[in-house]
Amino acid sequence: MADKKASIAVARGDGIGPEIMDATLHILAESGAQLNIQEVEVGEKVYLRGHRFGIEPQTWDILRNSDAFLKAPITTPQGGGFKSINVTIRTLLGLYANVRPCVAYAPFVDTLHPKMDVVIVRENIEDLYIGLEYQQTQDAVHAIKLITRSGCERIVRYAFDYAETNNRKKVTCFTKDNILKLSDGLFHKVFDEIGEQYPNIEKEHWIVDIGAAKLADSPEAFDVIVMPNLYGDILSDVAAQIAGSVGLAGSANIGDHGAMFEAIHGSAPRRANQNLANPSGLLLGAVLMLVHVGQPEAAMRIHNAWLKTIEDGIHTYDIYKEGQSRKKVGTKEFAQAVVERLGQKPHTLKEAFYASKPTDKALVGQFNHASSGNRKAKELFGVDVFVDAHVSVEELQGRIARLNNDRLALTLISNRGAKVWPDPMPETVLVDHWRCRFLAADDEVVVNHQDIVELLKRFSDAQIDFLQTENLYTFNGEPGFSISQGEHLKVE
Repeated sequence: MADKKASIAVARGDGIGPEIMDATLHILAESGAQLNIQEVEVGEKVYLRGHRFGIEPQTWDILRNSDAFLKAPITTPQGGGFKSINVTIRTLLGLYANVRPCVAYAPFVDTLHPKMDVVIVRENIEDLYIGLEYQQTQDAVHAIKLITRSGCERIVRYAFDYAETNNRKKVTCFTKDNILKLSDGLFHKVFDEIGEQYPNIEKEHWIVDIGAAKLADSPEAFDVIVMPNLYGDILSDVAAQIAGSVGLAGSANIGDHGAMFEAIHGSAPRRANQNLANPSGLLLGAVLMLVHVGQPEAAMRIHNAWLKTIEDGIHTYDIYKEGQSRKKVGTKEFAQAVVERLGQKPHTLKEAFYASKPTDKALVGQFNHASSGNRKAKELFGVDVFVDAHVSVEELQGRIARLNNDRLALTLISNRGAKVWPDPMPETVLVDHWRCRFLAADDEVVVNHQDIVELLKRFSDAQIDFLQTENLYTFNGEPGFSISQGEHLKVE
């Protein structure tokens, strides 16, 4: 066992959280894990005391100074501008890698995929999941999907390092870069670049929709899957469920300066205080935590005892099946069954093994981030101005075209991404949210920021409600913006 006790912040959470945390802490204590536990409060009660992020200011220092944070599920109140505490903690503490092992436990837990053993590595702090949203018109709301090269490099390298360290043979990337050519395209490009540095690991890429279908149908075809935040959130739950149950999956949230461990399921308030909930997801999250803090022996003792409990048919209601399970038990009884099997190993299921030292650089986040390379030449090319207007295309074009001058001229109007001027299609369904593209009025003009400021002044004087602007840049002469069907741009 480790000589030094690890400092662990613990939050009991909401709903079934306190029950499954009690069960998990009981097993941890009986396993011989060397832990100093400090309890903190986050979640619904803190929200309702007036802290809109569900966490009090002093709690951040405790989390920052702990070796790890073990968190039970919490409830985020609906409405009222409350933000998910999970997203807040991951973002502010820089926990950029979410790792979710999704393993089948056939024949003891029902699954259509008895050979499934997939690890989802999900980018954790950018993409649409950052939750930046705005209502811009009566009809339209806007969400920002932010993908960065540095974020892609971190998570992709993490996935390959995880595979290399844990003797995994293949890493697969899921994106939607046939449509999102810049954002998801960057993720795919970085995957290809970094993958070249791992010649002994097989690499492949799937478009996320068909990849998801393949994962649901033939998960044994995958090993480690890396993907952006939103896809990873959705598909890690799908993967856990088809492996056997969402209730059996734990997850690790890893950053360079902190780590949080949890079950992947929610707080399930309808099942609270009934001694029904399955503590397995949180317990397996705690196993990942023990590996992270350098106590693999305790991790193996717990994981193998848990596997033996599952083998012996001691099951909570969610995975109990008549004729297959031997005994239906509650939360407390399941925890005690695991404790009674500490030191035992499974006979049929694969024995859990973790390295004798915390050498898993992918699990502890200690590796060199990929270099972003030389910066590209960036030049301002034009501007898209988004407008709220309840008018026809013809009327809008007439009003906007009057704003042209010898510096910037209107070249395109689109509605929800569909080009509606010039050469509109009469079948296009329109809303009150328009994009007006302005480019240099002639080949001699080099667009600058002052041109855009003066253009917006003309919008204001004409009492046209502009909502936002997006500057159009080229990088090494390549457009850094989407180009509409039929649009012809002369880019140097």
